[in-house]
Amino acid sequence: MGRKRKLEVQRGSGNVFRDFGYADADVRQTKAILAAKLIEVLNEGKLSTRKAQRLTGVDQADFARIRSAQLERFTIDRLMNILNRLHRRVEVNVRLRRLRQPANGPHSRVRRARAA
Repeated sequence: MGRKRKLEVQRGSGNVFRDFGYADADVRQTKAILAAKLIEVLNEGKLSTRKAQRLTGVDQADFARIRSAQLERFTIDRLMNILNRLHRRVEVNVRLRRLRQPANGPHSRVRRARAA
C-alpha cells in the first residue's frame, strides 16, 4: 500500500449512456431524467405505489419499475403521460449538436463490416 497510483480523469459528455457507447443514449438519458422527476413527484407527495396507482390508473408494478430504474418497458411519451396524470406539465428544450464520432461503443447496434 506504499505506492500511490495516479488516476486518470476524463471529462464526460454529460450523458453517461453516450459515454458507455449506447447507440440510443439520448433516449435512455431522456427516460432517466423523466423517471427521476417522476420519483421526485412521488416522494414530494409521499405517494406509495398503491396511492399513485389510484391517482393515475397506472399499475403499481410500473411505479415500482420506475423507482428501481427498470425503464426498458417505458417510452418517453408514456413517462410524460404519467407525469401529466400526476398534474405535472412537462416542458422540453431541445439543443442539436453535431456528433463527434458515430456511436460504435460496446453497446452500439452499429457493426463494422469486416474486411475481406
